[in-house]
Amino acid sequence: MSVTVRVPAKVNVQLAVGAARPDGFHDLANVFLAVGLHDEVTVTPADELRITCAGPDAGQVPLDRTNLAARAALALAERRGIEAAVHIHIAKDIPVAGGMAGGSADGAGALLACDTLWGTNASRAELLEICAELGSDVPFSLVGGAALGTGRGEKLRVLDVGGTFHWVFAMAGRGLSTPAVFREFDRLAEGLDVPGPVASQELIDALAKGDPDALAAAVSNDLQPAALSLFPELADTLAAGRTAGALAALVSGSGPTTAFLTRDPEAAVKVAEALTASGTCRTVRTASGPVPGATVVAGS
Repeated sequence: MSVTVRVPAKVNVQLAVGAARPDGFHDLANVFLAVGLHDEVTVTPADELRITCAGPDAGQVPLDRTNLAARAALALAERRGIEAAVHIHIAKDIPVAGGMAGGSADGAGALLACDTLWGTNASRAELLEICAELGSDVPFSLVGGAALGTGRGEKLRVLDVGGTFHWVFAMAGRGLSTPAVFREFDRLAEGLDVPGPVASQELIDALAKGDPDALAAAVSNDLQPAALSLFPELADTLAAGRTAGALAALVSGSGPTTAFLTRDPEAAVKVAEALTASGTCRTVRTASGPVPGATVVAGS
């Protein structure tokens, strides 16, 4: 028997970042939108915990116990006093090290898959608690849709969305380390008064109305200057997307993936073609959102 869970990528339509806290983390106002690029995580009983991975850039995915999928299985097993004896296979489609929460998605997917396989019947609250222990983005990967994350991003408030938003994502030729981007944010903010992060009500209203123009006017990412400082070529990709007619262009999360909001699917195709022709990125994908969070698609 095996269980397969499909889990989505995310784009941060707002990422407001506060000053570094004593514990090294930053308070955030992080508005997540789940989009239709998915990983699938399959768990099968095995003699011991092991991980395999296939798909684009699978060679960059760690296959040891540092992988969030492995950590999720171990965390649930420890709570139930059982052995995490499963084979976890990750079928990757979310960009690796791309600022779209691919690793977090795998953690949430493995957690739900193991809970289903083992029949541990964890409550939604317990699953979210484990997700928060694993990482700041993991709870949203379980929830999906749209949500405001506060604290480190792990405290979620589900948001209403009144329509479908169409996106183009441009993958860069190399990755960016999220901790490195936050360190650069701290360096750039040194000596400055960094305000506390506040969610944009205009952005929340735009999501609720399903209004792409209003959303485009409100998107923001406080980590973008740091990402551009470490990876200046991303500015060329952002410019190419704007020139092609994107309503908004921004770095997704900590990067280096760049995200382009368009008015409709036809505009998304046009922007994607222009980005591909521009030579400023490695690959281009289109996707829409919101979509559901981690979902069992096979097994029970």
